[in-house]
Amino acid sequence: MTNQTEKDGRELWRLTRLFLKLGTIAFGGPAAHIAMMRNEVVERRRWMEEQEFLDLVGASNLIPGPNSTELAIHLGRVRAGWRGLLVAGACFILPATLIVLAFAWAYARYGSTPQAEGLLYGITPVVVAIIIHALWGLLRTAVKGPFLAVVGAVALVLYFLGVGEIPLLFGGALLVLSVRIVQRRRGSGAVAVAPFGLPLGLLALPSASTGLVGLFLSFLKIGAVLFGSGYVLLAFFRSEFVGPGLLSDQELLDAVAVGQVTPGPVFTTATFVGYLLAGVPGALLATVGIFLPAFVFVAITGPLIPRLRESPILAGLLDGANVVSLALMAGVTWQLGQASVFEPIPALIALVSLVLLFRTEINPVWLVTGGGVIGLISWIFLV
Repeated sequence: MTNQTEKDGRELWRLTRLFLKLGTIAFGGPAAHIAMMRNEVVERRRWMEEQEFLDLVGASNLIPGPNSTELAIHLGRVRAGWRGLLVAGACFILPATLIVLAFAWAYARYGSTPQAEGLLYGITPVVVAIIIHALWGLLRTAVKGPFLAVVGAVALVLYFLGVGEIPLLFGGALLVLSVRIVQRRRGSGAVAVAPFGLPLGLLALPSASTGLVGLFLSFLKIGAVLFGSGYVLLAFFRSEFVGPGLLSDQELLDAVAVGQVTPGPVFTTATFVGYLLAGVPGALLATVGIFLPAFVFVAITGPLIPRLRESPILAGLLDGANVVSLALMAGVTWQLGQASVFEPIPALIALVSLVLLFRTEINPVWLVTGGGVIGLISWIFLV
């Protein structure tokens, strides 16, 4: 019993160190976070195989909430049970929450947010390189034949044509599932992908109720029903807080900007908004409220993932979600590259990072740090 307790303690400590580190240096949004997690748990630590990691990515995309945070929670659950679930998720969220809280304090006190352009000037091309490296490894596992390759290619084209992430994810998953059913000439039973009844019921909650309890419920509702990117988050926040007059449009845009330029989950935008509305208590309640559903959904759906993979037919659901998830990552990478890499210095940073990732086993932490330093120096001289 003592040996098992010591083993569990070591696993929790490993999860704590890993996800505190990732929460501190994981710039670039969910695609970059997923790439960094893959590097750590599949390549460097070998905690799981590529297929298991891919299945967790696909499952995270099929439930509401912040995808990369849910992936961190899944990884903790697989590694150390319910305690690992809590530790990994909390440690990934905590650094970003503290950083955003500091930004919110500076914003409320001085009327503006600290500038981060120089840092991002060097970090973003490193993030692009990290995602490309991860995609190369994940695609070899996800694309299991011509049909899945076509599904991924079509999803990528539709993404660039403006089709939303959620229709693509569920459409791809259901298409592959349907083809598998037809191939095996079996009828399909009801498939429960996620516990949607509870989150959809939360839509009935009133918008932006007064007081700390009302604030918590507003963010709980958003966290329980929100699919998609930080821009979707912007739409939800605008309806919930700008409409009733609690925030101005400019304050909301500043909040989302801070969520985008700080490391860790973009959903920590909620920390900034909560601080503007009710100080530190509001920031803490907003953060807990928006992330709590992710922990609940992962706890409920996590045990179902191996069963889906074991079923020859239902595995199609995961295969479809996996290949579309990678198509979306590729689309985001292209957009990031267009915005940030087509200048000499960022292009050189991205190229050197890519070569190092493919030729060595360098830890991406050093690449992110080095990119940030080069970006700051370059920005000072350019400005």
